[in-house]
Amino acid sequence: MALWKQTLLVIGIVAAAFVLSASFLPVARPFLDKIGVLEPLMRMGLAGDGSGAEAAPAAESGSGVASGPPRVVAMDAAPRALSDIVTSIGTARAVRSVAMTPEVSGRIVALNVQSGDYVNAGQVVAELDSEAARIAVDRAGLVVDDARATVDRQQRLKATGATSDLLVQEANLALKTAELELRQAQFELAQHRIVAPISGWVGIFAAEVGNQVTTATEITRIEDRTSLLVDFRVPERIVSRLSLGDALSASPLSDPGLELPGRISAFDNRVEEASRSLLLQAAIENTNDRLRSGMAILISLGFTGASHPAVDPLAIQWGSEGAYVWAVRDAKALRIPVHILQRNADVVLVDGKLEPDDLVVIEGVQQLRVGSAVIVAETRTPKS
Repeated sequence: MALWKQTLLVIGIVAAAFVLSASFLPVARPFLDKIGVLEPLMRMGLAGDGSGAEAAPAAESGSGVASGPPRVVAMDAAPRALSDIVTSIGTARAVRSVAMTPEVSGRIVALNVQSGDYVNAGQVVAELDSEAARIAVDRAGLVVDDARATVDRQQRLKATGATSDLLVQEANLALKTAELELRQAQFELAQHRIVAPISGWVGIFAAEVGNQVTTATEITRIEDRTSLLVDFRVPERIVSRLSLGDALSASPLSDPGLELPGRISAFDNRVEEASRSLLLQAAIENTNDRLRSGMAILISLGFTGASHPAVDPLAIQWGSEGAYVWAVRDAKALRIPVHILQRNADVVLVDGKLEPDDLVVIEGVQQLRVGSAVIVAETRTPKS
């Protein structure tokens, strides 16, 4: 036999096998539907709605009674809000942090607190050698006493007419100058004490008693970490959906199970052109003092969108034209094309022509034909 005749014969046999399988072999219909053959055969009238295929097994069973409508398990297509979660990683820092440096050069003579201690604002943290400054204060005090005695003497002489107003004014000026010098000496003495400007926890000391330090020496750092600030970036596509004070959740990468609430505390004033992202700042409560500055923090922002039907993942079927589900409406089976919007662990959010009272089939889809009668044996409730 010629090759072309053999080819036509094979094609005819395959086509006949497809037609017979679609009409009399129900198990084969899902496979034919998956490869895109079933619908064209049904349009050409070469494959029926499955009634003949259902009658054949009944006849073969010898019972003489045709099988009834297929029984399926279905679930309500309950609407659920589309959720969008944006995550970003930032670095935590204390809400307030101050580097402790001396205001004058000198030698450390006392450290009044230890590393890790909590100090209050105004508490003396360290002291420098202040002997010379004390001597200056004593000297300035003597000058003030002498100037004050001179003013008293000039006042008495003025009462007897033995002095002039000019000498009295000079005496008063000398007293005020001496008092200013005393205040200056007292101020310089106070600068030999290193005082905490804020309340917070003291870091590790970089200098010890006896070390010579200058105004550029950072002795330690005090941080108020009752709350933390985290700088992070978000894509520009969600900038318009953000507002100051929006809630967020934060988790340290070192302890993913710890989730802390927070809020957006600040926005940058422009989007970075290179990354098309905006810099934000989040404020996080540091409950039980578990977090430290410099830790990597995972920030999660959740957004709620429009509501869409939520179906069981088992209900999603695939054909030549994409995803679809079998629905039961007025006790009839309908094949409804859907577009998958979001996959979650328990449900899939879809966009399709599903009505509120429709039941979506999750078990028994192999028996369904478009428009055929269906018995819903069990209706399951969607997971919340």
